[in-house]
Amino acid sequence: MGLDCFKAYDIRGRLPDQLNDEIAERIGRAYADYLEPQTVVVGYDVRPTSASLTDSLTKGLLAGGCDVVNIGLCGTEEIYHATFSQGFDGGIMVTASHNPIDYNGMKLVRRGARPISGDSGLLEIQKRAESNQFYASDRQGELLTADYKADYVAHLLSYIDPKQLRPLKIVMNPGNGCAGPVVDLLEKHLPLQMVKICHPPDGRFPHGIPNPLLQENRSLTSQAVIDQGADLAVAWDGDFDRCFLFDEQGRFIEGYYIVGLLSQLLLAQHPGEKIIHDPRLTWNTIDIVQRVGGIPIQSKTGHAFIKERMRAENALYGGEMSAHHYFRDFAYCDSGMIPWLLVIALMSRSGKSLSALVDERMALFPASGEINRTVGDADQVLESVRERYAAQALEIDETDGLSFDLGDWRFNLRKSNTEPVIRLNVESRGNQRLMRDQTSEILDLIDHL
Repeated sequence: MGLDCFKAYDIRGRLPDQLNDEIAERIGRAYADYLEPQTVVVGYDVRPTSASLTDSLTKGLLAGGCDVVNIGLCGTEEIYHATFSQGFDGGIMVTASHNPIDYNGMKLVRRGARPISGDSGLLEIQKRAESNQFYASDRQGELLTADYKADYVAHLLSYIDPKQLRPLKIVMNPGNGCAGPVVDLLEKHLPLQMVKICHPPDGRFPHGIPNPLLQENRSLTSQAVIDQGADLAVAWDGDFDRCFLFDEQGRFIEGYYIVGLLSQLLLAQHPGEKIIHDPRLTWNTIDIVQRVGGIPIQSKTGHAFIKERMRAENALYGGEMSAHHYFRDFAYCDSGMIPWLLVIALMSRSGKSLSALVDERMALFPASGEINRTVGDADQVLESVRERYAAQALEIDETDGLSFDLGDWRFNLRKSNTEPVIRLNVESRGNQRLMRDQTSEILDLIDHL
């Protein structure tokens, strides 16, 4: 039986045909069979099916002789934190993050919160789950429950000095996902005025699937900033491993510029360190990192690749324009809580608004943001675009898709790993009109293919 819920980096599938309780149990059994862990921590997001899938997953792990620690409703990074801080042999988060309402999935890590993806064990787990043939275990695992939220919150607070924070007014929008309970715990330690919207965890997602990358999902947060006269807003996806920032004007700030901001902030504290970035939008990050004496290093897009490169380089920080932010002190994992805490600490220290912190960089390197197009043949589109621009290019980089440096502007075009979609990002050197014109030109070419 083939299991097409296994993807390049994790497990995601439509319920009940691609993922269900029976498949979840087999995944747990296969995980235990392959890794032979002694203890694994599990948790789940707010979707109605997540608790049941976790129970079935746990059943498989226990049958494989693995002890299981269930931490209940949580965010993905709470699984990462529990895995590395408690010395567990692995962790599994049951979540579909920002996928449609009829989906669910899993994110798997091993000891040290190292990701398990296609090239690091996920394919082997898939094969074993598909065969449904496992080694006989000589013991039944033990199920425990635990709550590590206090330790996790203490870790988050270690990145800042709460006493140095100004009483900023912040709109908090968890999108009815898992971030709300953590926000409530942090609130007790921070001198902030929090305006909470879409706050209670609710897997029916009454205000829509929490995915602030989609423009149609930003208006509620943006308007709340304006209505409340807030200093900024933070919004999260469902399992809050990504956070998205809005300035005091209610303007959505692309994750690309937050990568540059955090790079500058962290390098001021740790000079000369390495910073990992993805190939989609690069000029602003490289410019900032080099200006403050850091070392920029490019990695292929995707959490498994970024984390692997960060470990290899012992990098201080890594950032993707998709709002994934990775920290060495967080076991090289991504966090949706650490970034906004660092930003409000910087705002408090500098006395500057978020817009004042990013406006200059946005003007120096205007960017299109990621634009998706559904295509029939992604490879043919990439080849046609290559033929159109190759002769003009100063440099062509194929770290991830096609990256063309054309002097005053550049672009990256890459295909999705999971759907018939190509993703375009364009930026320029200080020329908003050029960036927009070239974006339109490439999109016109793609649309006519």
